[in-house]
Amino acid sequence: MTLPPLSTSYLLDFLTRLLNTPSPTGFAAAAIDLTQRELAQFPGLTFQRTRKGALVARWQGVKDDAPRALTAHVDTLGAMVKEILPDGRLKLTRIGGLVLNGVETEGCWVFTASGEKVRGAYMFHKASGHVYGAASNETRREESNMEVRLDARAQSAAETRALGIQVGDFVAFDTRTEIVNGFVRSRFLDDKACVANILAAVRTVSDAGLKPAQTTYLFISNYEEVGHGASAGIPAEVTELVTVDMAAVGDGQESDEYHATLCVKDSGGTYHQGLSTKLRALAQTYSIPHKIDIYPNYGSDGEAFWHAGGDAAVALIGPGVDASHNYERTHTEALEATSRWLMAYLLTE
Repeated sequence: MTLPPLSTSYLLDFLTRLLNTPSPTGFAAAAIDLTQRELAQFPGLTFQRTRKGALVARWQGVKDDAPRALTAHVDTLGAMVKEILPDGRLKLTRIGGLVLNGVETEGCWVFTASGEKVRGAYMFHKASGHVYGAASNETRREESNMEVRLDARAQSAAETRALGIQVGDFVAFDTRTEIVNGFVRSRFLDDKACVANILAAVRTVSDAGLKPAQTTYLFISNYEEVGHGASAGIPAEVTELVTVDMAAVGDGQESDEYHATLCVKDSGGTYHQGLSTKLRALAQTYSIPHKIDIYPNYGSDGEAFWHAGGDAAVALIGPGVDASHNYERTHTEALEATSRWLMAYLLTE
């Protein structure tokens, strides 16, 4: 069997729209809504939401005796307002493993409980070299010495509160998404790139008039960055779960920005050998550029599913992403390879 041709332009278009939809963990409803609206274009899918707000799409397959699932997450790193300072600026608490150096001076939005949003930038307190001298370069960046400088006349806590800002409001950082020479650079490719991979695979299979070999659930989670995204909500009948999440690129890693990667072990231990071997064989059969890798500082929704007692084989694939949890980058070749790998899995018994 030959895989139907993939639309890279669709993949990148949806990915860009999703990246431009702020969704720090706990504030991901808009991204879930966007994903459901997109999937609703394709026939044969039915939808429900978990009580936690995750999206579960069921895609009827040719057979229904061993249902499968794919999962990826739309929630991202971000922050919440922890404290309103006397000078009107904001202290933040991070959501997930955000690298502070990576968002210093970055633009951000503060989302108020009333639905308004206020613009600002995340700054080091002693940012001015003319005032603080060497301290502006040499002081370690920690939450305690970082703050949001609001783009509003708010020079006291009272004036900031008058804008509607309260402790607990969500803060989303600009993604700075660009597509240049085949590279996609943006914050939060983890894991929106993989949600786009799933949708591109679904669209390609659907447009070709095909169905998955087995009934397949698409579980789009919204709490992965804090460790429990897929701990509940994946139907008990699922026999195999393929987690789609970014592959970490860096020193000591096999992964790179031009390949999809099969992760066989991470901080939670090994993945399912049988399902991993099956995916490896599919990549070889369909000449999908891929790597095999191990990540020592990494966890996934597949692990959350297992830790919560999920009884299914679990494997993990995804595109290589440089500078994870920072200003990330991948290449369209890795994105294409991942979507084609998913198509091969969907269409093979």
